[in-house]
Amino acid sequence: MAVSGNTELDPIKECEGKYPEMTKEFKRILKEEYELFCRKQLNYGPDNISVGTRCETKEEVKLSLTGLWFRMNDKINRLKQLVLLNHEDTVGESIKDSYQDLSVYGVIAQIVSRGKWGK
Repeated sequence: MAVSGNTELDPIKECEGKYPEMTKEFKRILKEEYELFCRKQLNYGPDNISVGTRCETKEEVKLSLTGLWFRMNDKINRLKQLVLLNHEDTVGESIKDSYQDLSVYGVIAQIVSRGKWGK
């Protein structure tokens, strides 16, 4: 917790108090992304991220993180096409979908880095 003078501040309460609509929307988006993550895990399983490894050694983790980097790079380039260059969507993946996938991949990378992937 952040300390200001002698008073401890709860950053969550402070932020929710100042920005109630924004923080509710943030939580709503996280729930949507968690549901997407769960649906995709049921479809793909953990092997698509772990590349068939157990993500236990440094090399296995690096392999998984490298694959995630490529996926995230694809989404960044997709967003560049849609947002910056104003190209039309021709594959049925919206700007929202791309941001959502990028966000979920970021969380997955953290899970892999913490040694919890597929467990």
